[in-house]
Amino acid sequence: MNATPVVLVVDDQPENLAILGELLQTQYRVKVANSGERALRAAASQPSPDLILLDVTMPDMDGYQVLAQLQANPLTRDIPVMFVTARDSVNDEEKGLQLGASDYITKPIKPMVVLARVKTQIENKRARDWLRDQNAYLEAEVLHRMHDNEMVQTASLHALAILAETRDADTGLHIHRTQAYVGELARALRELPPYQKELSDEKLRLIVGAAPLHDMGKVGIPDHILRKPGRLTPDEFEIIKGHSRIGGDAIALAIQRVREADQSSYPAEGYPLAFLDVARQIAMWHHERWDGQGYPDQLAGEAIPLAARIMALADVFDALTSKRTYKPAMPCEKAFDIIQQESGAQFDPTLVKVFLSLRPELESIATRLADNT
Repeated sequence: MNATPVVLVVDDQPENLAILGELLQTQYRVKVANSGERALRAAASQPSPDLILLDVTMPDMDGYQVLAQLQANPLTRDIPVMFVTARDSVNDEEKGLQLGASDYITKPIKPMVVLARVKTQIENKRARDWLRDQNAYLEAEVLHRMHDNEMVQTASLHALAILAETRDADTGLHIHRTQAYVGELARALRELPPYQKELSDEKLRLIVGAAPLHDMGKVGIPDHILRKPGRLTPDEFEIIKGHSRIGGDAIALAIQRVREADQSSYPAEGYPLAFLDVARQIAMWHHERWDGQGYPDQLAGEAIPLAARIMALADVFDALTSKRTYKPAMPCEKAFDIIQQESGAQFDPTLVKVFLSLRPELESIATRLADNT
């Protein structure tokens, strides 16, 4: 911002330019223009005017036309314009103000009135500029703080997910691969009209961000079962199936306690509660089946939340294509065949169709994030 305010005076009469220039130059830096075309060039050049005093009656381009072009140019639209004109009817003044002029002064001018009104307009302009700069700074600061908070939240959630996974010696980079699979599937799925609204940018971000928490309930499974080097007995499998209920209930309790502790209450769609609710759906129901034969609640079809249906595909694909103590890694092509066979039984058939269309991308993730064991 200039130390000395700049005023652009526009008039086709040299004597008027001289009178206003002489009046203003003791307090302001004065630029002059004797036509509308020159006024537009001067207004868009540096130093930018803090105020324009504009005559109405000029040849080729009158003051109203100049004002319209000033308002149409992003470089000049915020510069206040005062009409200084011999047109002294009420209708003329109303027209000038309606077109967007900040003030309207009639000739012959009264020097003290001109100085007072110029001072007011420049003070108002500089106050607006200051507020704009402050708002821009505050917006940038808020975005910076939000970014920092989200980084901390993401790191904390990954730490929790990793804590659960480290208790299972077989899982390796499982949470990273499944999160990548979930992202690929969700982004492709929202290209279909029925899912465009349901998978908004924000909802997609929540689903992908919550994916690593799908098995957090494993922290509640005894080590001798979770880390067993071999296949589970039917009784042991029933116990390990409880991890989905443990994880879902834990997140539900966290949501309840946040609501109780925060009297202001987050809106239903607000972060972090929306994130936690998506994480709850994934943790609780990613082992449900499309045909209703899954667990823990035997949900069927679209009664299973979309986030959980997406997670189910990613989780099974990774389980099939990853090495376990009781089995070797399965080739991706064979895993795709199994998923195709389970379309409409274990998995949502629409999601299977989209998933299978992503074979190159999914194979690339499997290769890039393969466990080095």
